[in-house]
Amino acid sequence: VYPSSAGIPQAALRTLATKARKVADWQADLLPRTVTQPLHLPIWRDAVRVLHEPAQSESPLLLATRAHPAWRRVKFDELLAQQMALRDAKALRAAESAAAIRPTGLIGALLRQRLPFKLTASQERALAETLADLGREAPMTRLLQGDVGSGKTVIAALAALAAIEAGYQVAFMAPTELLAEQHYNKLRHWLSDLPVALTWLTGSLSAAEQKAAQSACKRGETHIAIGTHALFQKKVSFARLGLVVVDEQHRFGVEQRLQLRQRGQQDSERVLAPHTLMMSATPIPRSLAMSYYADLDVSVIDELPKGRQPITTKLVAEARRFEITNRIYEAVKQGAQAYWVCPLIDESDKMEIELQNATALYADLVTAMPNVRVALLHGRMKAEEKAAIMADFAANHIQVLVATTVIEVGVDVPNASWMVIEHAERFGLAQLHQLRGRVGRGSAASTCILLFADKLSDTAKLRLKVIYENIDGFVIAREDLRIRGPGELLGPRQSGLPSLRYANIEEDIDLVEAARGAAVRLENDKSFDKTAFLDRWIRNRAEFAKA
Repeated sequence: VYPSSAGIPQAALRTLATKARKVADWQADLLPRTVTQPLHLPIWRDAVRVLHEPAQSESPLLLATRAHPAWRRVKFDELLAQQMALRDAKALRAAESAAAIRPTGLIGALLRQRLPFKLTASQERALAETLADLGREAPMTRLLQGDVGSGKTVIAALAALAAIEAGYQVAFMAPTELLAEQHYNKLRHWLSDLPVALTWLTGSLSAAEQKAAQSACKRGETHIAIGTHALFQKKVSFARLGLVVVDEQHRFGVEQRLQLRQRGQQDSERVLAPHTLMMSATPIPRSLAMSYYADLDVSVIDELPKGRQPITTKLVAEARRFEITNRIYEAVKQGAQAYWVCPLIDESDKMEIELQNATALYADLVTAMPNVRVALLHGRMKAEEKAAIMADFAANHIQVLVATTVIEVGVDVPNASWMVIEHAERFGLAQLHQLRGRVGRGSAASTCILLFADKLSDTAKLRLKVIYENIDGFVIAREDLRIRGPGELLGPRQSGLPSLRYANIEEDIDLVEAARGAAVRLENDKSFDKTAFLDRWIRNRAEFAKA
């Protein structure tokens, strides 16, 4: 029985499917039996026949759950094609040339001396892996993964200083102006009085300011250019770009990342591509990483800095909002600070149910909390207005910050120890985990309160249960994958990958591992027609490999 629409009967579809299966190209088994037999997988033609015309003796349950050997053969081929395409992409990049960055270590040592903390063993390991890659003449493509607050930025800063010590420039890019500015301020604080020139470059700068920033990059006066997608502009060029750092890399499109990679410089007869360090605070489960990041080298920071206080998570029904307001009021009067996050800005952002909106909530809290400074922050504000509010909040001139999810990533205010999230059922698990990670950054014990509506869907209940019971981002990501599926968690626009139509990353982890091994072995198998195999599964592989 085939998926159909009005006017197309099953009989017609069956006739077409039967004709299609008789095409010689589709009957050919393109994989050697030495690969499929040890995995107890049928030959290709038999697998396709069983799926379209199963015999009476076949198990309907195995077919329906896609656990039948015929289904496993289709899944394996799909996963194998994906792994091969990823290996091709990696080989394509490895064929490029890059500058071998050999730092003196002097400025990096000075930064380490002034840091108020020691790097964890996990951070040291990630840094060593990154510096080893930078020392090679092939462009690094490394993903630095770490949970919220695990200290990825300091690793990026030390990698940037290594490039600067070797005479190269660094482009440091973030997806939003707020996050880019957080990085700029943090780097400026860490690197003050050190011989490092920083340049701020975003779309909100005046024409004259943009021109001055572009000129500093082009002439090589800038050591680190920090900004948003403005760094992609054709007008922006670098004298000696050696390293590109991309924060929250999944928020940028494939084309954008490629554009920045192409900003390398001519060196005799070669064009040197910059090294790339990508950071992500949304942990990827091992199974997903094996499949989708097979072309990247991955460093994982899997421990939090010492002294971090645990965050208590509480689930509270909306009906008890008054109690929460009073609790926050008492806390801020004693010196604490709080975030209060809403999914909407104002009444014009209609959804099917009435949600508490940031503008109305701000007015309510101003009335409910006399002698407390409450401020409102959202994405429609001008950049300088947002920056001023965040600076006031960081300086404790603001006690309660009512905000939209503009504060989801990168915001670092150690004194903020309370987080209230309105309509928590409306947020995804990754968002909830990111928002919760804005607190617990100082010495005070922190609390995250999730306000939820009366009527919850089963999925919403499941999400809230997961976030309530878990603080480990990798556990949360694994549950997120189970609830949402890999197609939603990491779409093709972000990863540059075609969606998997048949395999399920989490359920078919054994096939993912088998496909990885087979992809390596088949590289040297002269009897295997790799081109024909990839044509069957990934026709636009040239474009894909670029990504």
